[in-house]
Amino acid sequence: MNDKDIRCRRFFVSGRVQGVFFRGGTQTEARRLGITGWAKNLPDGRVEVLACGNEKALAALAEWLYHGPPHAQVTDVTANDVDCDPPSGFATR
Repeated sequence: MNDKDIRCRRFFVSGRVQGVFFRGGTQTEARRLGITGWAKNLPDGRVEVLACGNEKALAALAEWLYHGPPHAQVTDVTANDVDCDPPSGFATR
């Protein structure tokens, strides 16, 4: 993959997304797709995800975020492209 093919996108996921293995599930899915970045819980109950990879992988992750792991109840996902240096690996924070 060429560096110019890599994009970074920030997602905010709302609903019942904390305490249901959402960050861990996101990490597993991101690693499977070859995406780097991180996922963290926010004080307002949402999960924030920074994902960097090619467009096809980001689209696949976005689709997964709309459902999440089995016990999640996602009500909304917003996304915007961001300009940043892609991190190495995928972490939960």
